[in-house]
Amino acid sequence: MPTPGPLELVIILVIALLILGPGKLPDVGAALGKSIREFRKASSDVQDAVNVQVDTSPLPPAPVAAPPAPVAAPPAPAAAPVAEAAPIAQAATATDAAQAAPAAPAQPQQPAPAPGDTTSVAS
Repeated sequence: MPTPGPLELVIILVIALLILGPGKLPDVGAALGKSIREFRKASSDVQDAVNVQVDTSPLPPAPVAAPPAPVAAPPAPAAAPVAEAAPIAQAATATDAAQAAPAAPAQPQQPAPAPGDTTSVAS
């Protein structure tokens, strides 16, 4: 499509002057200028929104997952206060000895026979 030359622009301005009149022509020109300015601003905003800055740097190595925390044992019941120092020392040595001794392997328990059950359990 060819661009309008100077003669075509003069013809368009004369037609606009005849239709709008000399009083309205400056107002229409100002409104047209504002519209063009708004259109340019909106198109530059769209271009800025499309041109998103993407970080393409390599990701840091993933952290190694820690092993699951052991389940805490329920708190022991509070011991009765002891008035003498000697039993405390004996109690401490008894717990130290119990910790040092290897634990016996647990044996599975068999259910107790129900009353009136005449079957015998062979051991």
